[in-house]
Amino acid sequence: MRGVHALYLICCDTYRKMFLVALSFAYFAKALSGSYLKSTITQLERRFDIPSYLIGVIDGSFEIGNLLVIAFVSYFGAKLHRPKIIAMGCVLMSIGTFIIALPHFIIGRYEFETSVRWLGNATRNPAPCAVGCEGESNLSMWIYVLLGNVLRGIGETPIQPLGISYIDDFATEENAALYVGCVHTISVVGPVFGYLLGSLCARIYVDIGFVKMESITITPADARWVGAWWLGYLIAGVITLLSAFPFWFLPRALPVSEGQSPEKCPPEQTSFIKNSPLLKQKYKADEHSNFIEMAKDFIPTLRTLLGHRVYLIYLCVTIIQLNSLIGMVTYKPKYIEQHFRQSASKANFLMGVINIPAVALGMFSGGLLMKRLKLNLMGAARFAFGTSLIGYVLSLFFFALSCDNANVAGVTVPVDGASFGKHSVFESCNQACSCSESEWDPVCGNNGITYMSACLAGCTSATGSGKNTIFSNCSCVGVAGNFTARAGQCNDKDDCDRMFPYFLALSVVTSFIISLGGTPGYMLLIRCIKPQLKALALGFHALATRTLAGIPAPIYFGAIIDTTCLKWGQKRCGGIGACRIYNTTAYRIAYLGLTMSLRTVSFIICIPGFFLLAQQLKQEETNAFHSTVTNGGAELEALQKEEFVISNSNQTQRICDNGTDRETRL
Repeated sequence: MRGVHALYLICCDTYRKMFLVALSFAYFAKALSGSYLKSTITQLERRFDIPSYLIGVIDGSFEIGNLLVIAFVSYFGAKLHRPKIIAMGCVLMSIGTFIIALPHFIIGRYEFETSVRWLGNATRNPAPCAVGCEGESNLSMWIYVLLGNVLRGIGETPIQPLGISYIDDFATEENAALYVGCVHTISVVGPVFGYLLGSLCARIYVDIGFVKMESITITPADARWVGAWWLGYLIAGVITLLSAFPFWFLPRALPVSEGQSPEKCPPEQTSFIKNSPLLKQKYKADEHSNFIEMAKDFIPTLRTLLGHRVYLIYLCVTIIQLNSLIGMVTYKPKYIEQHFRQSASKANFLMGVINIPAVALGMFSGGLLMKRLKLNLMGAARFAFGTSLIGYVLSLFFFALSCDNANVAGVTVPVDGASFGKHSVFESCNQACSCSESEWDPVCGNNGITYMSACLAGCTSATGSGKNTIFSNCSCVGVAGNFTARAGQCNDKDDCDRMFPYFLALSVVTSFIISLGGTPGYMLLIRCIKPQLKALALGFHALATRTLAGIPAPIYFGAIIDTTCLKWGQKRCGGIGACRIYNTTAYRIAYLGLTMSLRTVSFIICIPGFFLLAQQLKQEETNAFHSTVTNGGAELEALQKEEFVISNSNQTQRICDNGTDRETRL
């Protein structure tokens, strides 16, 4: 029997490790592809000539996919073979990721906006041929990106509610927080690689291998640059597909934790591991319930869940905070690009190697502290609230870390420096040039001012080619004896270079402190409800947050950011495209102000939540006390009955014995 017992322990440990590793890898894969999409938002804007709010629609389409199936997957999936459902979800995510990359292979080559056409290497064509509208309809290919992201959302649905509830079913209470913390930590490592992959692809030109790079006149720092966004989606799709394989080999239910060891059961119960009750989860699914019976029970169960006041308060707080978090994270790389004038590659790299590791460390430390401090429900709630409040106070300092607007003639500064106020791109120095005010092909004059095109700078000749083009006789530049300009925007960011390190340091500190409360807050969700409602509560929480935060937040954040645009790009057949330059002051106030306002509202809602949680805990203690007293009385009564029966039995035995002795004497 000892050999069977040892085999059982080995089997239990193998299943636990296999599921934890598989779930962690699935979390890693979905986080990598999700963060990579966020790292490519500016690339997608420029490639498909769409504004930020439309990028928000694409980003929110992932949550739409979740919304379509999450309630049913969370409820019915908990009663079925959860690992295999997770595996099918990973396969769907992989297919969706491949579909996102599809437009690159069916759309034409990228033609960035330019006002100059060249014949030879130094001859300017003053009347370039108009580029027709052919291929303009190809720009609607962004719909494939949206549909692929919807499919990703459908595939991701079972991973969180079924995976976390699966872990919690076989883990002891003191280890559950650590296990969940470990899984979430691995999931935060995924964005590190996602943003690093985004940084690498952003440095590679979108049509690499199909164009001569010497002929490209723009650099990765240019507002028209588009990196090889499609390449990262192919890599992420392969990784997501690989994450599906381990789940096909896992059992329907994991063994219970080592805290409920086989020594507590008789040997005959553990003689056959396959049929051992120890292989069953703590809260067994109704394996023999049919679909109709489960469907009838769904509405009453959901009504019971929504009648839980603490759960509802928690739901409202997390919805508002996730609105703030999702909006901030989605557009943070773009904020770094536009406000501090960094390239997309550098912004993604810094997000991956500095910001995300701080979040991972904070989440892991939060789970570890919860176990070490042995926090109860109220302790976990206070810990999560305190860390969030400290992070909120520190985030107020972001408003002080500002940069001035870039000096762009006719947009932020006057063309000739003669007047201030409302600027115009046309002045006496360029009126004879018949320039277009809608084109964006910036050049940097020797006076340190950027002009939207060489024509608007008053330039009449040029030498060189590609990125090394030098424009001469630029009448609007106004530098005595040297009226020249070079291709590209001026690098006027000295004030930003001084502020940027402080921004990064503050971002790391606030991210770490806020993420400390992530795991305790999540465990509060799991522990504040009855175990039988756990899977449904997790699923409905994910449904509500995706519906009311994941979908709308990127859209209205993007729409508000769009209002701060100073110069829109133009499509070939008319209409606005992607924004070329923003008002940095307005951008900062809109982006940070909206983020902080939402978090302020969430703190206000937390106040009644603490009172309701205290009442619930007090009621549970009272019920537990009465249950103990009742059980104790029942045990005492049973003991008295047992003593009475034994006493009567002894008395009967004595009577029988006396009768026997009397018969013997006779």
